[in-house]
Amino acid sequence: MTETIHDDGLRGFLSYLAAERNASEHTCSSYALDIRQCADPFEGTADWAALSVYDARDFVASLSTDDLARSSIMRKLSAMRSFYRYLIRENRATSNPFIGQASPRRPKLLPKYMTVDEVGRLLAAPAAVWADHAELGLAKTPEAAAFAAARDAAVLEVIYSGGLRISEALGLNFGDVDAFSGVMKIRGKGKKERLCALGNPAQRALRAYLKHRRTLSSDQSPRAAIFLNQLGGRLTARSFQRFFKLYLAQAGLPPDLTPHKLRHSFATHLLDAGADLRSVQALLGHENLSTTQIYTHVSTEHMKRIYEKAHPHA
Repeated sequence: MTETIHDDGLRGFLSYLAAERNASEHTCSSYALDIRQCADPFEGTADWAALSVYDARDFVASLSTDDLARSSIMRKLSAMRSFYRYLIRENRATSNPFIGQASPRRPKLLPKYMTVDEVGRLLAAPAAVWADHAELGLAKTPEAAAFAAARDAAVLEVIYSGGLRISEALGLNFGDVDAFSGVMKIRGKGKKERLCALGNPAQRALRAYLKHRRTLSSDQSPRAAIFLNQLGGRLTARSFQRFFKLYLAQAGLPPDLTPHKLRHSFATHLLDAGADLRSVQALLGHENLSTTQIYTHVSTEHMKRIYEKAHPHA
């Protein structure tokens, strides 16, 4: 974080998150915002050691009246509990007033996913979108349109092939991909590494993109970024998502879908095809099996719909 933190306890906690927990800058910023919100009633200068159970309860009550999503409230409570565990460890507090504070029940929402046909339409969309851009003169050059089409098609194929998060796909370097074995080394949350599959369609899309990439950069050293922007720098999630809405429209898909839905689709399609839960857990990089099990509910709902549609006595 570039902003100066004047609260010694908070500054130490953020340093601890970055150095010992390998937390990203985004995660540290989120923790800082949540913790500062708790200090707002005290004009931003809370005496953390003196904060009581009643103060913590007031904070929880204020969150409940702010029309926040349940997930946001739970995240803020989790941030405060973690912060106090750190303060106690550093002898800056003697107790954690947020232990035992009731958090709202989190509804079990089934993740949205795309059908195999919908995924196919989405994967084909970049070529159509950028062909239109080139024809209408919306791209800088025909070559720039061809580059963007090949790159974004490869990004989508890689995400769906390995069940990756968008950040994991765009973080790929040449040293992370073994095209001969069809395996990618992925650095996920907490910088944990796992191996993911690179299927034949993804390999073909990647090879097609790399032909265009050479016009921007010849650097294919192990630490060089695979996916580049038009200026030769690493492609960011924000830049990619700017055009993702166009791909959804081209594919005739709901505008609220995100690249992460390809990861949900990957897991659901594997389970529908008979993959075992442990294997899907490993491919997704989930630490707990319970996180993966939600996709079994999605798969079951899909099975019920097929049954009700096809069985004469359903």
